[in-house]
Amino acid sequence: MVWFKAFVSGFLATLVFHQGLFALFYVAGMVPAAPFNMAPVPPLGVPAVASLAFFGGLWGILLWAILGRLSGVKYWLGHVLVGAVGPTAVAMLVVFPAKDLAVSAQTWVGGLILNGFWGFGVALFMYFLHRKKG
Repeated sequence: MVWFKAFVSGFLATLVFHQGLFALFYVAGMVPAAPFNMAPVPPLGVPAVASLAFFGGLWGILLWAILGRLSGVKYWLGHVLVGAVGPTAVAMLVVFPAKDLAVSAQTWVGGLILNGFWGFGVALFMYFLHRKKG
């Protein structure tokens, strides 16, 4: 059950934290693309944001596997740091080149900020979903 909670936490953190901050970046004119991209993506033709949230859920499971035993400041900081570095490195080193997208210092910094905030969201959702009831 905890793995399902970790997936849900990653999925929801993508929709609320990652895309929420991305929306703020978009409104501020810092990114050219709008958040909550509904364009279908191969191979299943699901909306891009649903695909992103699904992979966010998988990353949520990985975060829990790595950091689930931590507590206190280590729990929160660990989620922010691993959440920032892991998905950003995979995006910049694997996904962007595979999709022939430009990788720059700006995309690295933006990815680290977005994904660090996403990692905080995962930690927050897991905190509320997994805490022991009195």
